[in-house]
Amino acid sequence: MRSAFRHYGGFFEPDALKRRLGEIETTMSSPDFWNDAEKAKKTGREKTAVEEQLGWISNLEKDFEELTILTEMLNEGEEDAADEIAKKLGSLERELGKMETRRMLSGENDRNSAIIQINSGAGGTEAQDWAEMLFRMYSRWIESRGFELDVVDLLPGDEAGIKNITFLVDGDYAYGLLKAEVGVHRLIRISPFDTGKRRHTSFASVFVSPQIEDDIDIEVNESELRVDTFRASGAGGQHVNKTDSAVRITHLPTNIVVTCSNEKSQHRNKAIALKILKSRLYENRLEEEKKKQEKLHSQKKDISWGSQIRTYTMQPYRLVKDHRTGIEAGNVDAVLDGEIDKFIETYLLSSN
Repeated sequence: MRSAFRHYGGFFEPDALKRRLGEIETTMSSPDFWNDAEKAKKTGREKTAVEEQLGWISNLEKDFEELTILTEMLNEGEEDAADEIAKKLGSLERELGKMETRRMLSGENDRNSAIIQINSGAGGTEAQDWAEMLFRMYSRWIESRGFELDVVDLLPGDEAGIKNITFLVDGDYAYGLLKAEVGVHRLIRISPFDTGKRRHTSFASVFVSPQIEDDIDIEVNESELRVDTFRASGAGGQHVNKTDSAVRITHLPTNIVVTCSNEKSQHRNKAIALKILKSRLYENRLEEEKKKQEKLHSQKKDISWGSQIRTYTMQPYRLVKDHRTGIEAGNVDAVLDGEIDKFIETYLLSSN
C-alpha cells in the first residue's frame, strides 16, 4: 500500500504527513501562536490540508482491504460480491482522481491564495453583463469550496454588468486550481438587451495571479510609483462616494496598474493595492528567472473572436466546451452556478 502512495512523489507519504502534522500541532500549541494572525491562518490551512490527505489515505487503505475481502468472497462463489466490487472500484477511481489532481498542484505558488481580475471585452453592454455572470460563477465555486472572497475593485458597466473587477480568493490551493481559468471566455446567447431578440457573442477575459506572502523579498521603490487618489463610484455605500478614498498605483518601470476602491479607508485601499502590486511583480520576476513568460501567459490573448479558451453556448443549443481539453458539459446553468471542477481538473491533468 505504501508503494502505491510513493507514486505520488511523496506528496501522500503517510509517515512524512504524520511528522508534518506533529510539527504543526507543536507550533499551534505555542502561547504566542495567535500573535501573528496571518501566519496563524496560513498554518491552520496547512493543518487542514495535511489532515485531508491523511484522511484520503486512511479511506483508501480501508477500501483496498474491503476489496481484498470481497475478491476472496467472489472466488469462493459468492456472486453477490461482484456488485459490491464494482461499486468499490468506482469509488476508488474517483478518489484516486482527486489525489492525482492534487498531485498536479506542486508548483511553487500553487498552494497560495489567488488574485482574480475579470475584464469585459468586445460586445459592449452584452460583454459587461457576461463579465458579471462570470464573477457570479466564480463566487458560487468559491463558496462551494469554503474559500473566502474579497472584492477590492469594481467598475460597473454603463447600463448593466461590470466593466472589470478585481477580487481576492483566500483558500488553500486557490491559485493552483484557478490558474486553469486564465484566458478568454466566450458567451453565445439571445441578448436580453436586444429588442429584436437576436443572437449575440460576448467576450470577457480572466487573469489569475498568486497572492504572495509578506516574507517574500520583493522590493518596491516608492520613487517608481505614481499614487493617485480619487472618489470611488458605483456600488460601495455613501462613504466611498463622498471621499477620495480610492487608490490607483502605477508601477512606472513595468507600467503595471493596480486599483483598489472597496474599502472606506484610503490607507487600507493603498495597503491592498500594494499587496496586489507586489504579487504581480513577484510573478514577473519568476517569469524572467525561469524564462517561461510565453508559456505562463500563452492563454492571455486579445479579448476577441478566435482567442477563447472556453465557449458557453445558450442558443441555438446549450453546451459549454473547453477548447484546450475538449471537455464538454450540456448543463450550462449548472456550470454558471459554479460547477466547473471537471474543467479545472481536466486542464490540470492535461497540462502536466
